[in-house]
Amino acid sequence: MPSRKIFLEALRALRDHEEAAEHRWVLLGMLRPDHHKAVGSAAGQGLVELAGREMRAELSVYEGGPVVWAARLTGHGRDALAYTEASPAPDRRPGGPADGERLVELRRSEMDALRLYVRLGARLCVPPADGLEEKVRSARQLGSRWVLYLNPEQIESVAYAFYLRSMGGSVTEANRFAREYGVTFHPDRSTASLRLTRLR
Repeated sequence: MPSRKIFLEALRALRDHEEAAEHRWVLLGMLRPDHHKAVGSAAGQGLVELAGREMRAELSVYEGGPVVWAARLTGHGRDALAYTEASPAPDRRPGGPADGERLVELRRSEMDALRLYVRLGARLCVPPADGLEEKVRSARQLGSRWVLYLNPEQIESVAYAFYLRSMGGSVTEANRFAREYGVTFHPDRSTASLRLTRLR
């Protein structure tokens, strides 16, 4: 079984060659030997289709010479690549916050509110802080809590998300976050604006 790195490299190479080929099949000589072996392994998992005898005969006519092997990604293979490439890189830190970050633990309803805020993203006048979307995607669930390591700007964004949720009627998330992390938003009547307040 090839390493995960070689396996994914091979699928990407197959996709790239397939998209460039007029007939959408990748021939033996187009791939590195280690990629060719990985593609064979992927075929056994339903991620790659290997050309049968009739298709190889058609390709031989097209190529003007014998085609002994050809492959292309299946729909499952394309999905696996798309999902892998969209996934966050594994967090290789030893389970703690980086410099300037703080451990934040969120309940399910709080995580749901934060995911909605991140999903709205650029549609908002106050979009999520840089890197928050990635932190939300890579958050880990430990028991009933979601664990994130956030910097001060990202923590302010979480407080803002909970302020927006409070406008819909639920103040629980904003109140608990203010108690636990000392950050909240509230209307400042003296300036007729929204103000960030640090409680500690």
